[in-house]
Amino acid sequence: MTETPAPSAYDTADVLVVGSGIAGCAAALAAAREDAEVRLLTKATRPADSSTDWAQGGISTTRGNPESLKTDILEASDGTADPDAIDVLLEDADDAVFDVLVDTLGIAFDETDDGELDYTREAAHSDRRILHVDAATGTHILRPFLTFVGDHDRIDVHQDTAALELLTHEGRVHGVLSDEEPGGRPIYAATTILATGGIGACYTRSTNPDGATGDGIAMAALAGADVADMEYVQFHPTAYAGGEARGGGAAEQDSFLLSEALRGEGALLKNGDGDRFMDDYHPNGELAPRDVVARAVGTEREATGEVVLDVSTLEGDFEADFPTIAETVRERGSDGDEIPVAPCQHFLCGGIDVDSRGRSTLDRLYAVGECARTGVHGANRLASTSLLEGLVWGLRAGKDAATRGADLELAEAPALRNSDPALPPRFAAEKFTRLQRTMDDYLGLERDPDDIARASAVLRRLKGEVDAYIRTRTARDLYELRNASVTALLIARAASENPDSIGCHYIKSEPESVAERPADD
Repeated sequence: MTETPAPSAYDTADVLVVGSGIAGCAAALAAAREDAEVRLLTKATRPADSSTDWAQGGISTTRGNPESLKTDILEASDGTADPDAIDVLLEDADDAVFDVLVDTLGIAFDETDDGELDYTREAAHSDRRILHVDAATGTHILRPFLTFVGDHDRIDVHQDTAALELLTHEGRVHGVLSDEEPGGRPIYAATTILATGGIGACYTRSTNPDGATGDGIAMAALAGADVADMEYVQFHPTAYAGGEARGGGAAEQDSFLLSEALRGEGALLKNGDGDRFMDDYHPNGELAPRDVVARAVGTEREATGEVVLDVSTLEGDFEADFPTIAETVRERGSDGDEIPVAPCQHFLCGGIDVDSRGRSTLDRLYAVGECARTGVHGANRLASTSLLEGLVWGLRAGKDAATRGADLELAEAPALRNSDPALPPRFAAEKFTRLQRTMDDYLGLERDPDDIARASAVLRRLKGEVDAYIRTRTARDLYELRNASVTALLIARAASENPDSIGCHYIKSEPESVAERPADD
């Protein structure tokens, strides 16, 4: 091994978890259950900084019929999901939900009037199997989970702390370099689990929090880990189309999500002419796979000026059954039953390539949650499976990491320089705007090979600029920009290498592109 830092200059843990969504919390809990000393780092300073907190619809269960759920996952993925990975998910699904969420955390999922669990249905599900709390399930899961993890005597939580680099030596990961000190502070661990969430900050409009900058994916890729399925960026069909978004510009729109459960309970999509249109695109209408609905909504908005979600057709009462969504919609200025919607970046189906226990291709490095590619989602994710996947793989990775029997080894940490003057306050934000507009224009709902090449060229130049600045400056916003640039380049590269339209990756083959795909795909 190389020379190690002085003992006072670093921290240690048996298991290091980076990220505090449902996957990170599950990994920390599982490791602590195996008597490991766990350190959990998170950029978040409040629950709403995590994508889990933003999850609305719910968490899927098998409801006693795993084969039916497997069929739905495969069909939604356009036949590309890994059957073996789905089997892993289904094998652990119900035990994980009821052991951790119900028995350990005491989550009070909604019930029917007779006291039974109230299972709902979302698009591309063939049965009512989704547990939920109102339409704010993520909030009701994450906040008690964070409290439980924070109170655990074997878990040391560090908020407002970013991981800047993975510490590696000869193909093995030894922890991370955090930003707890100006020049970086090494945190060494026998095993490291990345649970850093998604890539929403790469797009102007996203249902992700602003901190979703692809950190884990970029750090792992730069360290040499394999990534896969990066071209499969899922857009949610029904984000609220009004107000302002990240940059606050007049042309930008708020990305508040209108849960798929609304369509599962009977809400209908109508175009600017007042016509319902989804039956023209897919035999399942509003309950078609997300990629189909998103492209249909985009097509109809372009052709007729707008698309609305009509909640007057709900089987129940909008205000009573979806109070959180109803209140937020009213606060954003939308009155009546027809709510303006537009597609919006939502989820990355690919990520760091991992196995059934969350192990990456780098020794002692795990990845779970949205930053990981388990194979469950394939080219298009089925609704309400992301919380479940994060929970299941978080538990599996945490247990495996804690029981792997690795000795703690210290590797030399890079010395970060912070010698040049600080950049202007808006420097990183302006570069982010350039990145986001490139992704919006060239790597959105529909793609063209020439546009993908243009995006790659712009993103390569941007990353080169960021690399030059980061060599002599250590600042979180610059590292986030670097991570987003790397992640965007990985998306562009994967898109350029896949000439076939499948799931979320849709290549325009002619000027008048269509949104539909065969119903039996």
